[in-house]
Amino acid sequence: MKKSNSRATGYSGVDNLELMLLAKNYNNFLLREVARTGQNCSSAVDLGAGIGNFALKMREAGFSVICVEADKALSKRLCGYGFKVFSDLTKLQSESVDYIYSLNVLEHIEDDSRILKTIYSKLRPGGKLLIYVPAFTILFSAMDRKVGHCRRYEKNAATRLLESAGFQVERSVYIDSLGFLVTLIFKIIGNCSGDLTAGSIKFFDTMIFPLSRLCDRVLGRVLGKNLLIVANKPANEDKVN
Repeated sequence: MKKSNSRATGYSGVDNLELMLLAKNYNNFLLREVARTGQNCSSAVDLGAGIGNFALKMREAGFSVICVEADKALSKRLCGYGFKVFSDLTKLQSESVDYIYSLNVLEHIEDDSRILKTIYSKLRPGGKLLIYVPAFTILFSAMDRKVGHCRRYEKNAATRLLESAGFQVERSVYIDSLGFLVTLIFKIIGNCSGDLTAGSIKFFDTMIFPLSRLCDRVLGRVLGKNLLIVANKPANEDKVN
């Protein structure tokens, strides 16, 4: 697997990020999850904000959003939208934020254990974390390599990783059970470049994803293309000892 320490040298998957804007049902689902998790927080940190689509929507929803983005071109773009942008999470003050969300970012970071400990240190006691990552190593494909993924995640291993950083996991569920099968087929017969097409995204978003979300009510415990985890930093940190 190709490993990447950061996006500082230029993120290779910007074209896929742009195409994913076409996935309205998928993006609206994620936005609802992110907003609901942070509903009692006035501010939020978008870790790995990318092209800014979720940061913009969260701001429209009334959140004060700080962006963290290592890629210089994307960071400049975010600044143009009026966001306060940091190139690295370590630049935030310790215990200064109530909510951090990270969508399809953790899998890009070689030392994911270290970044989770950094996230923990930046959250105030009682603060919330939402992470959304690609699931199941068996699905690792050309698309993962194209966008610089180091890995995909299984639920139990990801839960242990968060707990070792000090977090209490509130919710851990697989998302997009039918997408698991679609991704597996893509791996077997898809193109070797890892490129997505507008047509395939629109078809998936309108025909498969809504049905997949219905199936997730049963299958989401064991199967899915992605993994969604909500965790918290204990208000009383002695609880983690």
